[in-house]
Amino acid sequence: MSLTQPVGSDHQLARLLQIGIVLEEVVEARSAKHAEETGDELDPDVIELLEHASTESAEHRRRLEELVDDLEADTVAFEEIEMLVEAQYESDEDFDGVLYDQLCNEETAYKFYDDLIEAIEASDVSFSVDRARLLDVLSDIRADEAEGVEEVTDLMEAQQ
Repeated sequence: MSLTQPVGSDHQLARLLQIGIVLEEVVEARSAKHAEETGDELDPDVIELLEHASTESAEHRRRLEELVDDLEADTVAFEEIEMLVEAQYESDEDFDGVLYDQLCNEETAYKFYDDLIEAIEASDVSFSVDRARLLDVLSDIRADEAEGVEEVTDLMEAQQ
């Protein structure tokens, strides 16, 4: 499965959407963890950003889950997807601070959705979910991720 090729089936689309769900869980969990562990040390604007990112990721996850539920495809075991995402996107490496970590999470999610939209648009397969609705949901989420990248970057610049 690759995002460099068009999406070829409902099953592949379901798997890719499941990866998006897990990516959102990663962003949500890491944002909440940073807010909880370092909240006393953080600027109120940073705490607000982290709380917003966590809430937004939960909403993205809900919307992606609805799309997966509407697909006429067998899904991959959640544990398999979770392991794939952890291996590829979640790192135990220390980042240079909470904002840098958040920026990496937002950029990873943005790039994933951008590539997924491109792979769906390049596909001539008819999916069991409405293509326009699918692309609208993914485009909305991608726009939120782009906004998140901008917000984190603005906060980083303000703190310099």
